[in-house]
Amino acid sequence: MNPKVDTYLENVSQWQMELTLLREIILECILTEEFKWKNPCYTYNKKNILIIGGFKDNCVISFLKGALLSDPEKILFKPGENSQSARVVRFTDGYQITQKKDLLKAYISEAIEIEKAGLKVEFKKDEKLELPAELQQKLKELPNFKTAFEALTPGRQRGYVLHFSGAKQSKTVVARIQKYIPLILKGKGINDCTCGLSKRMPSCDGSHKNITAK
Repeated sequence: MNPKVDTYLENVSQWQMELTLLREIILECILTEEFKWKNPCYTYNKKNILIIGGFKDNCVISFLKGALLSDPEKILFKPGENSQSARVVRFTDGYQITQKKDLLKAYISEAIEIEKAGLKVEFKKDEKLELPAELQQKLKELPNFKTAFEALTPGRQRGYVLHFSGAKQSKTVVARIQKYIPLILKGKGINDCTCGLSKRMPSCDGSHKNITAK
């Protein structure tokens, strides 16, 4: 048991009982308990297998290579529309967890065997990005912005396009684009570190939140 996870569970405002139940089930399996990305993380031979955490409407156990699990009971779901590897099981009360205890342990055992075998998720190549009209217009208006955007890696471009396209109203799309122009001009992705304190460079790990205002 990792003391950092003890502290995490003592201080969570939601799903404390449910996350504790999930932890107890996982600790009965041959996994090492760590604390990564501000959540309890469980590893096998230093390889990340799964994470548990809480959200507003539910708590989850997230299998990082869940796409490779057989999922005979169809309890796994994509955490996001574009997720290719991770799969989650969602819970809204402790009873659901205790009812699925044996099933969860079976899924965990399969996840461990997948890691032992060295299996990897085959990621699909990104299809050609369909840029929102508002972004196309801004690229025409600002040549320097166009050059900077096209210089971004495909993954960074995709991140911005998904964020911009997620807005329902055109004015919101424009506002989002305007907000991130300075970051794009610096060659940064939407989730890149900008404070220089991240321990997971170039990605942001939330370290900027520890900067005290002067």
